[in-house]
Amino acid sequence: MSLFTRLIGVSVFLICSIYLPVLAAYPEKPVRITVGFSAGGSADIIARELGAKLTEQSGQPYIVENKSGATGTIAAAAVAHYPADGYSMLLISQSTMVVAPVIYPKLGFDTLRDFIPVSLLVTMPMVLVVNPAVPANNLQELITYAKASQKMGKEIAFASAGPGGPQHIAGELLSNMGKFKWIHIPYKGESQALDDVLGGQVPAMFVQLPTVTPFLKTGQLRPLAISTAARHPNLRDLPTVAEAGNLPGYMVQTWYGIFVPTGTPPEIVKKIKDQTYTALKSPDLIKTLSDQGVTPVGALEPDFAGFIRDEIPKWTKLIKTFNIQTQ
Repeated sequence: MSLFTRLIGVSVFLICSIYLPVLAAYPEKPVRITVGFSAGGSADIIARELGAKLTEQSGQPYIVENKSGATGTIAAAAVAHYPADGYSMLLISQSTMVVAPVIYPKLGFDTLRDFIPVSLLVTMPMVLVVNPAVPANNLQELITYAKASQKMGKEIAFASAGPGGPQHIAGELLSNMGKFKWIHIPYKGESQALDDVLGGQVPAMFVQLPTVTPFLKTGQLRPLAISTAARHPNLRDLPTVAEAGNLPGYMVQTWYGIFVPTGTPPEIVKKIKDQTYTALKSPDLIKTLSDQGVTPVGALEPDFAGFIRDEIPKWTKLIKTFNIQTQ
């Protein structure tokens, strides 16, 4: 055996002897899950449910940090500069990682450069809802009402969790395909937008199913249609937008995933991914999320990085086709 070969072997041994115990012990302290949206919204609910499962696995607390605003980009810009040591995770949606880079001229991060996609977590539909005072019992009536208001110079409005988010895109796509205009009113989070729809300040909104479910059960909001291509098992009587509005091809759904800063050691990234997949396969977590209308998909999408690369051109085309802007 040559001296060079021996030196390589000793170097590998020393590296492993130092690094592997650290990996085996990970996590050794609390882990921060930064959520780019306000407390009480769908992302926050998912983060807390997932964090509880990861805490059970590791014995270390997973602490949810809410940094809302600018469609999640404030949170993403912050986490991009957090230490790349596995103790900083970002739970975020496509509105931040694939939509915002298209519609915002300057951001404090680059999705592909500054982050490692760890795991797709869930997908979910949105429900188009109106305040019960709105004179529309179905989507066709809402479109008719919007067109009549437009002719009178009083366009109706719809709320969203922020410019460029799934709710915004869903509303603009409906407007374009339904051939009517309405005013987009962005908020700093889904829960704030929903509060104004509940209060009647804004008549309509696309809301993610986990967030809106309690208000559908109490009748505080009237559902008109669901945004996905097929009806949802939790709301079998609710038609899709494509069905209810006679708008074939209409489909918008949202997803959430876990990212870590670039530079996080690959072995730790793999451990986070494995722990996340284990959590998502937990029967009680599956039931909890499914009851809220969320579909866990992490274990079915192992190549999350490839998924992100496919999502970027798809959403870019949609945004440019319908000229979706922040203002």
